[in-house]
Amino acid sequence: MIQDIYPLHLDNQYKNASPKDDDTIFCFAGSTVLAKEIGENELYFPQYSEFKAGIVTNNAVDNVDNTENTDKYSYIYLFSLVEKKDSYPQNRGVDIVDNVDKSSIDKDSSIYDSENVRVVKRFFLAFKNNIVLKGDFFGELADTDVHKEYKSSLEGFDYYGVYNFRTQKDRALAYATITAYHLYGWYRDNKFCGRCGKLLERDVKERMMKCPVCGNSIYPKISPAVIVAITNKDKILLTKYAGRTYTNYALVAGFTEIGETMEDTVRREVMEEVGIKVKNIRYYKSQPWGLSGSQLSGYFCELDGDDDKIKLQEEELSVGTWVAAKDIEVTPDNVALTREMILKFRDDVLNN
Repeated sequence: MIQDIYPLHLDNQYKNASPKDDDTIFCFAGSTVLAKEIGENELYFPQYSEFKAGIVTNNAVDNVDNTENTDKYSYIYLFSLVEKKDSYPQNRGVDIVDNVDKSSIDKDSSIYDSENVRVVKRFFLAFKNNIVLKGDFFGELADTDVHKEYKSSLEGFDYYGVYNFRTQKDRALAYATITAYHLYGWYRDNKFCGRCGKLLERDVKERMMKCPVCGNSIYPKISPAVIVAITNKDKILLTKYAGRTYTNYALVAGFTEIGETMEDTVRREVMEEVGIKVKNIRYYKSQPWGLSGSQLSGYFCELDGDDDKIKLQEEELSVGTWVAAKDIEVTPDNVALTREMILKFRDDVLNN
């Protein structure tokens, strides 16, 4: 899955740090990110030195560090990609090393957090000040297009739909991109205190927005959700979303409600979306999914009883169908929990 980037690790502990010239900058607009295409399925994100010297088209110089633009951007530390030399958990039998573009690792780096950890790359968010940022947060509405409606501040760079992360060769960078997108949405949507309405301030010790007036503390929003593989002997229930960019087969999925266990979420979402009862609910794996600001938990379960008739919730799904394991034509993508669960079911049936 996309978070499997061994031997690298995403160190997401907050630091009150300022960017250096060779740090990577993520600059988002709506569901797009500023980048340059340098090859097939390869996006390059600007370094801080490049971002500082950014030029807007229209023949007008717009250096973000000049006098007129001193307060145009804030730079917020996001996280670092680090290489843990020792004591890092084994890859649990999954060949993840091939997912990492080793050419992106700075072999001459002399930045160490400890004797056994080397910082490969630091990432910062370039955040526009004093404006209300608009755009959809949920990445399912994103695409892979170049969006000329957003004016690039760097010559040679454009705004690409964040959905490009699915096909990027450098899997560690793809994981960093959607995690940064999650944090961008949180920072964008939390400018004012929900208790007293005053302007929030960024805390210097932890990743938190704090109200200087009433003391309200706001931490990053992470929404728990389930992915559900419903099986019926040698068949699995596959779905397709209604009105979304992603058009491949998926599984029943949904967010957990207040006061609800994950298992109850499985039962409710299955009943709501496809109208059937399930039993033998078993936890499989979890996955952070920054596109929707979620923490996904995958579950397998079985049809309860003989009634396998699907009653589709059409405002959520366009397709719901039972598919035999031998008829599943899905290839691994090393990205999504959904794809892995479908392939696990197929392989378990066909190999037993």
